[in-house]
Amino acid sequence: MSRKIKKYANRKLYDTIEKKYVSLDELSELIKAGEEVKIEDNETGEDLTSSIVSQLLAREKTEGDEISDILIGLLRKGKGTVSGYAKKYSALLQNTLTMAEDEIDKLPGTLVKNKEITEAEAGRFKKEMLEYAGNTKKWIGNKIDQQISDTLGKMNLATKEQVTMLTAKIDSLTQAVERLEKKSEEG
Repeated sequence: MSRKIKKYANRKLYDTIEKKYVSLDELSELIKAGEEVKIEDNETGEDLTSSIVSQLLAREKTEGDEISDILIGLLRKGKGTVSGYAKKYSALLQNTLTMAEDEIDKLPGTLVKNKEITEAEAGRFKKEMLEYAGNTKKWIGNKIDQQISDTLGKMNLATKEQVTMLTAKIDSLTQAVERLEKKSEEG
């Protein structure tokens, strides 16, 4: 269970479990100690965890601090950078597995040629190895997709579907307001 921290308009942070205000330094120590925290705006309920943790990282920046440098670099490159890197390395891994499948394709022939196994054994060997490689490829792809999904979820970013849904609601509300304004002008 994560520890809920409320951020008030006066910038104070309140730990709802310990029932006391905490400083940024105390919050940093909680996180370093392995505590799961969720920081939210007291008035709106908005999740501020990423924002506050980013502030904590910025405060702790020391010379040679690679994490802050990476975060700043990602920020400069803009949105899509994290998923861009993930896709790039996912494609690289997929290509590596494809090359391994090509080698699996050649190996039984070489073993038969060297009279180490029979044609029948080569067929079974090739089938088993290709099945294993295919399952491994699928498993790695699923793991990468899950990691990307989890990371994006922790970043509290809206999905494409959520943005589309919100846009439709905004359009609907805009039309309703326009109708009300029109009735108001007529009446």
